[in-house]
Amino acid sequence: MNARQFPLVVAFSVIPMVVGWAACSQFETEESSTSLANSTGLRDTTFHPDLWFLPDEELLGFVEIPAGAFIMGSDPGVDPLAFENERWAPDQAQGTVELPTFYISRFEVTVGQFRAFVDATGHSVARDTFKKPLDHPVASISWPDALAYCRWLENTLKRWSNTPVLLRQFLQDGWQVTLPTEAQWEKAARSTDGRIYPWGNQPEPRRAIYGEQSGPGPAGSMDCSQCANGLHDMSGNVWELTQSPYRPYPYVGRPSQEDLNVDALFVMRGGSFLDRENNIRTATRGGADPGAKRPFIGFRAVISPP
Repeated sequence: MNARQFPLVVAFSVIPMVVGWAACSQFETEESSTSLANSTGLRDTTFHPDLWFLPDEELLGFVEIPAGAFIMGSDPGVDPLAFENERWAPDQAQGTVELPTFYISRFEVTVGQFRAFVDATGHSVARDTFKKPLDHPVASISWPDALAYCRWLENTLKRWSNTPVLLRQFLQDGWQVTLPTEAQWEKAARSTDGRIYPWGNQPEPRRAIYGEQSGPGPAGSMDCSQCANGLHDMSGNVWELTQSPYRPYPYVGRPSQEDLNVDALFVMRGGSFLDRENNIRTATRGGADPGAKRPFIGFRAVISPP
């Protein structure tokens, strides 16, 4: 069967509605995040334990995606691996989407970053959440877990006296730390030139972690200097949750109250270490139940205008 005839949400049968699949319990430990860094070692990474393991960069790892339009969705005539659920409309393969400026994290949220949140708040998570080293993308978390981390980071940056001036101004103006919409994610991953992968139009195993069974690698460990907007792991490593309910295009926005009141699936993007080249493209759309916790599903954050 041709991939264009086989929507990803149907094919991706490993993501059923499984609220409660993993038993949740408070993660108990006597080690702080800092002592964990000393014991496991982050070596030569950019993540800093004194910054809640955020990247030690001018904007704490958040990268500007300028305002403007981009082409969303897939044209099977250009991309033969396109799934039908990437089609913009019955008579239109792709659509133009205009977005305001937003900032997206350069890396997937790591175990260390999520651990800092759990240590600070006592948030209850599955024990599998912290099996990987601190510099690996966090996984085995639910959609509400990801949103809770984002809310905590927003409040933490609002209170912190050393928050970069630009980020502080955004937060004072009502911008939020949250999950990206799928439109924000796709624009960040493919830029404005419509590339099929973050680095170009052909799969390149050297640019991403995919097609293997051993698990994700450290965040940002693959050299991808050609990737759009200087972002890492937009293909492979772990699937990334978004705040957009899974619906046919052209819906690409934030969830409505109706979405939150029903058993909606939410879009995830980017593919994982388990996937092949068709599932790590910039336009590939997956769907996850909000309660699902899987070792191949994580997230990254955005700072976005209200």
